[in-house]
Amino acid sequence: MALTIRVVILLIIMSFVVVQQKGDAQKHKKTEGLLMNCRFDKIYQLGNSLSDTGNCLREKLCGTHSSCRRFPYGMNFFHKVTGRCSDGMLMIDFIARESGLPFLNPFKDRNADFSHGANFAVAGATALSVESLAEKNIATSFTNSTLSVQLHWMSSHFKSIGSSEKLKNSLFLVGEIGGNEFNYGLSQGKSIKEVRKMVPEVVQTIIHGVKRVIDFGATRIIIPGNFPIGCVAAMLTKFKTNKITAYDEYHCVKDLNSLARFFNHHLQQAIVEMKKKYPNIILIYGDYYNAYLWLLRNAVSLGFDKNSLQKACCGTGGIYNYNTSRTCGAPGVPVCVDQSTHISWDGIHLTQKAYKLLARWLIDDMLPQLNCHV
Repeated sequence: MALTIRVVILLIIMSFVVVQQKGDAQKHKKTEGLLMNCRFDKIYQLGNSLSDTGNCLREKLCGTHSSCRRFPYGMNFFHKVTGRCSDGMLMIDFIARESGLPFLNPFKDRNADFSHGANFAVAGATALSVESLAEKNIATSFTNSTLSVQLHWMSSHFKSIGSSEKLKNSLFLVGEIGGNEFNYGLSQGKSIKEVRKMVPEVVQTIIHGVKRVIDFGATRIIIPGNFPIGCVAAMLTKFKTNKITAYDEYHCVKDLNSLARFFNHHLQQAIVEMKKKYPNIILIYGDYYNAYLWLLRNAVSLGFDKNSLQKACCGTGGIYNYNTSRTCGAPGVPVCVDQSTHISWDGIHLTQKAYKLLARWLIDDMLPQLNCHV
């Protein structure tokens, strides 16, 4: 009898969890299209591979080293390589679409139309300068187009189009940027403790970048934090251990996620302080961390394969389908049959479906703060 009661209670709890997950997954459909009420006429993006729509592809150094220059990148939407590090669209593409604007052209495409904004992000970019990282014995052989370089491009672009008044209806995204410092440091043998020491400098560099953007004439700015990097296939592969206590309930590396939270906390505090100095500027923290956790928590009800939540779709080797010497785009590296069932595209970047859902969550989270007429 007691066993039967326990079974019934367990079934009730399980059904409640399923209903709650479905509710979480469905509620984001209700606000689709509301970003158009903000009436943005332009969007400007600074950042790294999470938002690069083709700048790296057009840079000699970056384009030579980036695997994103090869098929199957772009296979599920553009059906060709665009320089986007995914099988299709990125979060910035979905944000532009929801704003009723065209996709942002990469600044390095000199023949492109920039009447609706521009994308200055470069895959592999860091917030800190190449020189600053070299002092810490961290090499950046991928690209030299750091945040300061991107801001220089932005400055020259705005000088060419004239008055800052033209930017009052524009949306600016400063990042995500700053995560690659940690990725490079950890991949080059630095400890988590050593990398953690860089956080204040990285945050201050980003905040300085935001000030530059305000000086250009920006009035609505999103400053994204970092993803839970301990959930990424590349990091799970590098930090793989038999210690069960090293992982959290999502099978993510606790210490790496702690690093990401530490960075995000410092960034959020800096944004709070900045709001005091610029009360008339809308400054919004983009909560990539909790967006990603929401995705993991609701992954199965959102249509992802429960056995592949941390496996790369495009990749080979190991339990996470990721191998640093044979990454996506290399000859003979396979692609999973159904990309829509995977969160991870290549072990570092995400699939188009994951980016779409993350963009939806972020828009819902940020919309009330944008002060649009919704």
